[in-house]
Amino acid sequence: MADSIMSKAATMEIPINSNGDTGTLPEDDSLEQDLQQVMVSGPNLNETSIVSGGYGGPAGGIIPTSTIKGSMNHNTGSTEEISRGVAVEKLDSVKKWGINTYKCTKQMFSEKFGRGSRTVDLELEAQIDVLRDTKSKYENILRLATALITHFQNMVQTQQALGDTFTDLSQKSPELQDEFGYNAETQKLLCKNGEALLGAINFFVSSVNTLVNKTMEDTLMTIKQYENARLEFDAYRSDLEELSLGPRDAAAMVRIEMAQHEYQHHRDKYERLRSDVSIKLKFLEENKVKVMHKQLLLFHNAISAYFAGNQQQLEQTLIQFNVKLKPPGSDKPSWLEEQ
Repeated sequence: MADSIMSKAATMEIPINSNGDTGTLPEDDSLEQDLQQVMVSGPNLNETSIVSGGYGGPAGGIIPTSTIKGSMNHNTGSTEEISRGVAVEKLDSVKKWGINTYKCTKQMFSEKFGRGSRTVDLELEAQIDVLRDTKSKYENILRLATALITHFQNMVQTQQALGDTFTDLSQKSPELQDEFGYNAETQKLLCKNGEALLGAINFFVSSVNTLVNKTMEDTLMTIKQYENARLEFDAYRSDLEELSLGPRDAAAMVRIEMAQHEYQHHRDKYERLRSDVSIKLKFLEENKVKVMHKQLLLFHNAISAYFAGNQQQLEQTLIQFNVKLKPPGSDKPSWLEEQ
């Protein structure tokens, strides 16, 4: 195939100058080396990119390297502009954060040392104090109830072991078979009732935990946002008051107008969060009464039935409050989880 190409190349006419004049190239070694170079490695694309036409074709089929470089420079410029815009935006955000932090810190110290005034909603503040006190007391109930579960579970496990021991001895001690048998049955019955009581107490703890660590905590998070908004509002209010007492030249009026805008923005935020807190406190109180009414009734009925030895009432209590007991050994990890 190379020989046929070489024979054709020896006689074909190709442009040899910029005017398009043609001529016949001699069959020399340089032409053969050039053609072999094209067939082996292709044309040199470092300087130009061939779109159409063959080796040595017309200039219309070639894209200058300067065009490619210009496109790359344009893309690089666009990327730099985007990066610069992002940097300016971040710098502006940091600047606003610094100014806001400074004003709030100044307001906080002014209030602490009695030199600044603060906005107070006496009724709302009282409700917030009650919520925090209630949450603290309910957390104490959770700690005590959890401790009761731990101690009572140890007792039930001891009763289970004692019942198994009595059963074993009743089979190995013919002279005391009945006595060991009675005690074994009693311990097994106490163990069964103890598991039912544990189920009721666990249900009580789970419900109170949801109320305290989810519902109340969610309301307290909103209260924290409200308190931060109150501090910001007072900080910008104090700033506006200070500017209003100063000179009234053109530059000062511009600053006062900007301060008025910031003051209104933070006032709207403060009013919105105050309304959110009031609504959440109202719904939280209703939910708390509903949940605790049910859970305290369950706790009382289950404890009373267990210690009165009323197994039927204990079972009815679990059914009434839809308490489902876990099957024995369900708390233990499976063999797959242990791997």
